[in-house]
Amino acid sequence: MSADLFISYAWTSTAHRDWVRLLASQLHLIGYVVKIDEAVDYGSSLHGFMREVTEAAHVLLIVDENYVDRANNKPESGVGIESKWISRAFMGKPATWLSVVFVRNPERMLPNWLNDHNPKGFDFNSSPEKNEFPGSVQIDEIWRWIEGLPADKTHAVPLSLVRKRAARLERVDARRDPALYANPALNGRVTFRHNDHAHYTVGHGEFEFKIKFSGCSHDSVYVYIDSGLKAIGLITGPNFDPLTVESFITPGRVVAPTVGQRVVLLNSHGVLCVIAIDEVQREVNAKEYVPGHVTFTYEILVRH
Repeated sequence: MSADLFISYAWTSTAHRDWVRLLASQLHLIGYVVKIDEAVDYGSSLHGFMREVTEAAHVLLIVDENYVDRANNKPESGVGIESKWISRAFMGKPATWLSVVFVRNPERMLPNWLNDHNPKGFDFNSSPEKNEFPGSVQIDEIWRWIEGLPADKTHAVPLSLVRKRAARLERVDARRDPALYANPALNGRVTFRHNDHAHYTVGHGEFEFKIKFSGCSHDSVYVYIDSGLKAIGLITGPNFDPLTVESFITPGRVVAPTVGQRVVLLNSHGVLCVIAIDEVQREVNAKEYVPGHVTFTYEILVRH
């Protein structure tokens, strides 16, 4: 499976490696497939690394001062060799393919090969004397970059809601991995076993929707607003105009779409999402157990 995000960094210290692992785990927690360079099997040639890099949707460089020194002055080091390979791949990619995280690098220095390209950068430098530490705000900025959203965060999720979301994640049953029930992308197709988890989360931040399902009949499901949605509505016709789709919203708690029908969702930020029910499977408690599930396609209407 190709990665959503490939992370390259210098092995500056044990503490730095631990920090990079923590960053990767946070990005994995919101639903991304993350590959770290040290996990790549290089084999006897460069092809393994190059394949991992070129097939990744995005590349993130963790740029501390040691990374810059190794990239510029130590071409035979691991970072020096990686910089050469990544720079070659970069030439054939859009500018938005690669970004950097500045950490322990207050001057925001870059490797020489990147200076002329002015890549998107995220400031993870801390200032203990000012009681300033990076955290959820910077994670949200990385998510916006991966999803191609503008940097303008006028309507972004407030920190109070970010803290509430973090608290919810800590209360999740330790035997379940929340990453199995979330997709941060703005559109996609999902098969969800609705008896295994309370809801399925799509999107992120102000574009987040927690969708709760339960079985209804052999070709329909119930969709509820109980997981934090503001309103819901059944789209009655096969064709609809995204500009007027909110006209289908009703004050009710639940709708029961059949296979082929669509539902419009409204979240607490006033953003709309349309889901289409592609398949329904009722739970079968027989000799061979069949879990109940729903397959749905969704699109979050970012510009609506």
